[in-house]
Amino acid sequence: MNGVIKMNENNPKRVRISRKVGKMGNSLGISLPKKLADKLNIVQGDEIEFIENDQGDILIKKVRQIKIPESVRPEVLEAFFDVFEEDQGILANLRDR
Repeated sequence: MNGVIKMNENNPKRVRISRKVGKMGNSLGISLPKKLADKLNIVQGDEIEFIENDQGDILIKKVRQIKIPESVRPEVLEAFFDVFEEDQGILANLRDR
């Protein structure tokens, strides 16, 4: 089923996607299904924005696309972001000295 459930047979474009929340460093995170990432045209390193509308629904929107240099492997970039997130307090302390 891949976490995708059709909500309305008359409108096959409407889907409900559910994911479990997991721990990522000191934060919480969710994975995006490939189908949704493709629809949003997002790849690793892109920035997304969560927008609450008047009805209280949360919309997901791609903010901008980051071009990763070909010489940087995605797993190296991911490790960098993990370390950066975990050590934000240390980096802020160094910055403020």
